[in-house]
Amino acid sequence: MTSQDVVIGMIFLSQTTVGLLGNFFLLYHYSFPYYTSCTLKFTDSILLQLTVANSLVIVSKGVPQTVAAFGMKHSLTDVECKLVFYVHRVGRGVCIGTTCLLSVFQAITISPTGSRWAELKPRAPQCIGPLSILCWILNMLVNTILLQYVTGQQNSINNTKDKDLGYCVIVHTHNSILRFLPVMFLTSYDVLCLGLMTWASGSMVCILHRHKQQVQHIHRTNLSPRSSPESRVTQSILVLVSTFVSFYTLSFICTLLVAILPNPGLWLVSTSALMDACFPTVSPFVLMGRDPRIPKIHSACCRRN
Repeated sequence: MTSQDVVIGMIFLSQTTVGLLGNFFLLYHYSFPYYTSCTLKFTDSILLQLTVANSLVIVSKGVPQTVAAFGMKHSLTDVECKLVFYVHRVGRGVCIGTTCLLSVFQAITISPTGSRWAELKPRAPQCIGPLSILCWILNMLVNTILLQYVTGQQNSINNTKDKDLGYCVIVHTHNSILRFLPVMFLTSYDVLCLGLMTWASGSMVCILHRHKQQVQHIHRTNLSPRSSPESRVTQSILVLVSTFVSFYTLSFICTLLVAILPNPGLWLVSTSALMDACFPTVSPFVLMGRDPRIPKIHSACCRRN
């Protein structure tokens, strides 16, 4: 085990620890109102599902990469490797779908009364549960196609076209149609979700801008220009979606380089894996920083002083 492996292992270990702690805190924060008063906001229910998907991505990506970096690359069997890869892909797909659902739901919620989306407001909360279940089922079914291309390093044939992920191997297939068909299907899912996120985010920005123009007279008075709860939630979702798109773009570029290059280096493979788990790691802290219901550290210190 070289010093390079130790550095990579410590980075993955730190990311996994911080990400799991943040998501477990949010999981408790969003679950506590339900178990105490049996009430849960619709946005909180979506965020609760997002924290579960984030945790799956972090565990299935961070733990195997950490173990592989510390010199145990052949520790996973073929079944374990397929299971870890499958959990990661399902968690990643649910993470994308949930973020898309969250942005679209909030865009419909804050739409003005005279808009064409206003009639969807009463039915939108009723669709959250079925759409969330559909998101899980769809990703669980689609990602089973990829299991035939993944194997443990002990079962690999040492083909130069195979892609070493550090703990698993992506097996090369000679049939180009079978190889690109699931990739095209999954890419279409990502493009659809990103398109809906872009539309929802653009709609929310326009609605907030018009709302700001309508209440400009408040800022000319001595009254405190506090934003409404809907505006604060919308701004938080916009920050979350922007964070997701940024990390997703970096992850897509790294994944594309790993797929194109014949022999991607260890740092490129590790960077690609690191980018995959960046949004699940950072998103809980973005939400904690924007949620006024969560006490801030500096506020607690000021009150104590």
